[in-house]
Amino acid sequence: MTSLYENPLITRYASEEMLETFSPDTKFRTWRKLWIALAEAEKELGLPITDEQIEEMKRFKDEINYEVAKKMEKKTRHDVMSHVHAYAQQCPKAKGIIHLGATSAFVGDNTDLIVMQKALKIIRKKLINCIDRLARFAYEYRSLPTLGFTHFQPAQLTTVGKRATLWLMDLLLDLDDVERLISKMMIRGVKGTTGTQASYLKLFDGDHEKVKQLDELVAKKLGFERTFPVSGQTYSRKFDYKVLSVLSGIAQSLHKMTNDIRLLQHLKEVEEPFGKNQIGSSAMAYKRNPMRSERIASLARYVIVNTQNPANTAATQWFERTLDDSANRRLSIPESFLCIDSILEIAINISSNLVVYPKVIERRIKEELPFMATENILMEAVKKGGDRQELHERIRVHSMDAGRVVKEEGKENDLLTRIAKDDAFNLSMDEINDLLDPMLFIGRSPQQVEEFIKEHINPILEANKDILGVDVELKV
Repeated sequence: MTSLYENPLITRYASEEMLETFSPDTKFRTWRKLWIALAEAEKELGLPITDEQIEEMKRFKDEINYEVAKKMEKKTRHDVMSHVHAYAQQCPKAKGIIHLGATSAFVGDNTDLIVMQKALKIIRKKLINCIDRLARFAYEYRSLPTLGFTHFQPAQLTTVGKRATLWLMDLLLDLDDVERLISKMMIRGVKGTTGTQASYLKLFDGDHEKVKQLDELVAKKLGFERTFPVSGQTYSRKFDYKVLSVLSGIAQSLHKMTNDIRLLQHLKEVEEPFGKNQIGSSAMAYKRNPMRSERIASLARYVIVNTQNPANTAATQWFERTLDDSANRRLSIPESFLCIDSILEIAINISSNLVVYPKVIERRIKEELPFMATENILMEAVKKGGDRQELHERIRVHSMDAGRVVKEEGKENDLLTRIAKDDAFNLSMDEINDLLDPMLFIGRSPQQVEEFIKEHINPILEANKDILGVDVELKV
């Protein structure tokens, strides 16, 4: 333990994979990859840079001399120049060409975009694994009738599996957003201090074509097909907003899903996994709190609210750039990704181990089904010669009386008994019970689940089978 503050996203929630993605090592090694790519491209386009200089840079690309950089930053108050100095100290032959023609945003902005692309691919992998686990759950329980709710009031029946497809539908929309964003990823490229590429134009003696080629060549060396066509010193901060908005969408979906699970756990119908030695309450030993779902809800709110940061940053930039974006982005971007990574890990854990209690579900259906079955009973009684309007009024009266007995006296719903005893309906109790099979009230729920998974989920899972199989053991 330490006496200093520790970020719980690091110590409690996020995966090693995502933490590594936003680590100092990843950041500063990427800076050096960018400097190498720039030097290689400049050499290929005719600048006097030697293979020996580039080889020297490559030799030290992963050996970051942090202490030297730290000492220099304290002196210069400039992180990029501190690392240029530290790299140059290791590469004396290449000292003069490191960062040639570039501004700080060349390494800063391009690295941020490279890291975000990597992080989005991690999010995509975990999102697909969450979809996989939920799809299995939905298919397994596609035909198990359960009480539907609108306004959290009893409504027509659905099935446990059909309800899960509602969560899946949201996640499919999120996956589409993530994949579209990844497909549109581009880097800032080689743009110069105010985006005009003036310094590079001078390096290449006014050759506009070579400057354009430099921009394209550096991008390709880093695995990108496109660069921002225009920029100021930085790429448009609206792009950060787009990224965090997609993360917010995932947070919204999983918050909604786990809200449903928390309500279902209260009803004792469906439960998130509960460890053998897990403690629900320090005071009430019997409690089984839905702490995993609550954690998702808690972290999800942070991501949703955090979207305001890039929105405000994009809105308040001045001309070609201001530096009031920097400190904010160091927090808002990594923490949103770490949160979503944590949320997806928990969601995979929950979706893999949901517990269903069919007997409780069946009992609740029996309590409410008599009211829902009145339309079927009415139709059957009319077939036997009854008057629809008279029977409708009788059902209304019987329903009100039965509801009063349930609510005021705490007794079981006796609506069906009342109807069976009413000669106007001409129906026996056996005939009424035949109309109460829950399967008669679930519509196309099982077929909808099967069709949805077959047509919309399975093609995704088949195309991504190489990344399936992510298992999550929570840290806490």
